[in-house]
Amino acid sequence: MSTRVARLPTTLGSWALVAIGVAWLAVVVVLPLVAVFAEALRKGVEAYLATFDDPDAWSAIRLTLIIAAICVPLNAIFGLAAAWCVAKFEFRGKGLLLTLIDLPFSISPVISGLVWVLLFGAQGLLGEALADANVKIIFALPGLVLATLLVTLPFVARELIPLMQEQGADEETAAVTLGANGWTVFWNVTLPNVKWALLYGVLLSNARAMGEFGAVSVVSGSIRGLTNTMPLQVEVLYNEYNFVAAFAMASLLAGLGLLTLLLKTVLELSVHDELSSSRRH
Repeated sequence: MSTRVARLPTTLGSWALVAIGVAWLAVVVVLPLVAVFAEALRKGVEAYLATFDDPDAWSAIRLTLIIAAICVPLNAIFGLAAAWCVAKFEFRGKGLLLTLIDLPFSISPVISGLVWVLLFGAQGLLGEALADANVKIIFALPGLVLATLLVTLPFVARELIPLMQEQGADEETAAVTLGANGWTVFWNVTLPNVKWALLYGVLLSNARAMGEFGAVSVVSGSIRGLTNTMPLQVEVLYNEYNFVAAFAMASLLAGLGLLTLLLKTVLELSVHDELSSSRRH
């Protein structure tokens, strides 16, 4: 069995393209990250740590984690269900379902927040009824969760759908033929086959949920200590010219993003090792 070996660039033009690519990434990715951490530590470690003595900072961190903890599992459940329907069954309206899944990719996050204001705001379609029932959605946690859910909805589904379509339904059909029920097929056949793609989609969804600004800014009201998430807290601190605190909070967000990247790399290595092991056997 022949194997294809990746070759290093051998011509001057190839090396030039590689150099341009590396330089471009350094300018648009590495340099901004370095600037964030450098500005956060500009006045020393003590000033950096003092940022997190502020109760409003901890409130923003806690709220961001709560929103992610709610949205990510819901997106995982929806993504699995949607991918299973699209990949395993043929039905009328399948194209419409795919379009709706992709819709959050194509609209502005600000619109994703505005639709909830139009529905649940004080002047919205359901605003009066909610006020009579003493239910608060806009400028409260439910609104933040709804806005984040809409923005992060496609990530898990879009990781699973191509994989499930490629795998087909032969294994599930064989399991049903042997007498397995639906849940047994799902837990023992479908889920193990898509576990890495599911985890990858969950990581992407989590990263977007924690870093979302546009949608949550519309529905939050930017109430310090109550509805400010970490990105909104960065904006508030920056507008107050508290640059060290703003960049300190931004560095924490960047650190969470880098952690997500690390987990993604570990996940990809795990997938590669598993595939290599299966080929050997």
